Amino acid sequence: MALEVATRRRSRLSMTSLIDVIFLLLLFFMLTSTFTKYGEIELMAAGQGASADTEAERLFLTLRPEGLMLNGTPVALDELRARLEAPEGADPRLLLISPAQATSSQELVDVLTLARGLPGLTPVVLR
Repeated sequence: MALEVATRRRSRLSMTSLIDVIFLLLLFFMLTSTFTKYGEIELMAAGQGASADTEAERLFLTLRPEGLMLNGTPVALDELRARLEAPEGADPRLLLISPAQATSSQELVDVLTLARGLPGLTPVVLR
């Protein structure tokens, strides 16, 4: 009789709570994956196939934790677009970007996104 009672208690195990937990985890991971947007930035490092055009004007941009420096002059990210724009018909320009060790990847992506939108400007990331 005692054996019969023990087997009855084991057979009453409900799977409902386990299914609820699995459903909630699935729902959580589905929701978090929709909030993340992934983008792609093409990087071209110096010496990786960008032919060094001898006629191209070279601009040197340094990314530091303190801020940006364009050709040795401090510049804000908001002003960078105006400083990099060239008049129509100007020669192609090469933007050499030198990120400091402490530069975040988001700062580099911001600069590359800004530079990609400018015609006649080829950004090259230095290592």
